[in-house]
Amino acid sequence: MAASVETRRRSHPPPTMNNNQRSHRIHHPTVWGDFFLGFRPFTPTQCLSMKNKAEVMKEELRATIVDSGSADLPRKLELVDTLQQLGLDYHYGKEINDLLCGIHDTGDEDRDLHTAALGFYLLRKQGFNVSPDVFLKFIDAEGKITCNDTRSLLGMYNAAHVRTHGEETLSSVIAYTKDHLLRVVEQQTISPPILLEEVRRTLETPLFRRPRRVEARHFISVYERMSTRNEAILELAKLDFSILQALYCEELRALTLWWKELQLQDHLSFARDRMVEMHFWMLGVLFEPQYSYGRIVLTKFFTFISIFDDIYDSYSTLEESRLLTMAMERWDEQASEHLPGYMKFFYSKVLATMKVIEKDLDSQGNKHADYVKKLLIDATKCYYNEAKWREETDTPVTVEEHLRFSVPSCCCMHVACLAFVIIGASRDAIEWGMTYPKIMRASCVIGRVINDVASHEREQEQCSDERSVMSTVEACMEENKYTAKEDAYRKLGELIEESWMDIIEELLKPATARPTTPLLEAVVNSTRMLDFLYKDQDAYTDPRALKVVVDSIYVNSI
Repeated sequence: MAASVETRRRSHPPPTMNNNQRSHRIHHPTVWGDFFLGFRPFTPTQCLSMKNKAEVMKEELRATIVDSGSADLPRKLELVDTLQQLGLDYHYGKEINDLLCGIHDTGDEDRDLHTAALGFYLLRKQGFNVSPDVFLKFIDAEGKITCNDTRSLLGMYNAAHVRTHGEETLSSVIAYTKDHLLRVVEQQTISPPILLEEVRRTLETPLFRRPRRVEARHFISVYERMSTRNEAILELAKLDFSILQALYCEELRALTLWWKELQLQDHLSFARDRMVEMHFWMLGVLFEPQYSYGRIVLTKFFTFISIFDDIYDSYSTLEESRLLTMAMERWDEQASEHLPGYMKFFYSKVLATMKVIEKDLDSQGNKHADYVKKLLIDATKCYYNEAKWREETDTPVTVEEHLRFSVPSCCCMHVACLAFVIIGASRDAIEWGMTYPKIMRASCVIGRVINDVASHEREQEQCSDERSVMSTVEACMEENKYTAKEDAYRKLGELIEESWMDIIEELLKPATARPTTPLLEAVVNSTRMLDFLYKDQDAYTDPRALKVVVDSIYVNSI
């Protein structure tokens, strides 16, 4: 959500410059406006009918899952994989866990490559630290995989991406299978066509890293073209998707009303108007229906964070940033008396909104609503510390030195920790998240670096007539004496891969040595959204880049 964190870039506006004189980025206007005020994908009667039908079908499918315990291994694995990709697995957490526990306890058995790869992937995803040695029998003395079946190698490629540090077998598997899959795409000789499409999609983003709802929408369209599909499962997947779609649109209706009443765009024209895109981001973190109000909280909170980012990053003077940070720490209306006009208006809206949120969470029995304020204050302090640091830093920095300031100011920790509050985590768990433990820092590093790489060329062009931008890309070039930005991109790509391995490593710790699964899943989901939003470009800043996928989640019928 943050723009690229920069040092040795343009200075903040001089203290004497008025608002009309300030130069700032011109952002594309919202592509949504008031659309969701009047849009409903289904009538209330249709929604009720779908829910009633889905309830019956869910229980029928539950019986099918339980009965599959006696089925052969490939059938069990395919069922779990199908439910996960269709986005139905959240209804069957216990049943799926029981199935995978049974598979894990049974141990290794004679499996073909596709079954071995799928079993490894699903078990690791569930937190079982199974050994990559299951693949050794498929690798010859020269390191080549003794199978040319594209479907099996595709599964192996996905499986290898749930690797941890030092697992050289899996690193070799990635290199070998990637080479094979790239040739498949180039030659376009495989069938059916949906397999070729999936190869392309996987080379772009391995299965584990894809956002849940985006993948569900995509896979429903794939599954209905598969000859092996189960019609009842497909129908339930479409019903469930439509029910959630209607819920999300109701949330956006409430959020659009809130946003209009704030009238912030009249006072903060320099800031990005991305409320709909922010809701899409947050449903990627917590998509389940029971978190409906939580998504509204997350969206309001991080819509404000996005505005704070635009203020600290490119609009305010350093002194104004200091005053705003002090006012946030005081957290009362009187603290705004020394703020410039545009900040006073925004500050009052922030305080009023956050007080309502805290009151609502309290009334719902949430014991840790006070962290809403704590996390917002912490975010503004991170922004100010980064702004002050970049203003005072004249010498080149290493990537690690850069990340010391730019990891906190990317606010990725704040996304996950506010999700912890929404989920109902303990105070200890929230405090743990705020200390940037290994999995949290890895998520933040991915968010920071992938953002910097995506926005690098645009940032350089915008600052061509000013002091050079110093993102992690420039820091990497300076540190390694690179002359080509592509070398820095490659090196930072290695850091991203190492950070994903850190995340997997934490997921595979014994249950007694890590937080509960829902909390870890929130961190992983947040990281998936960062990868999705910033992999090829800054899709949050340019809403046109997200229009098609947002349409597919909220607007288009399935």
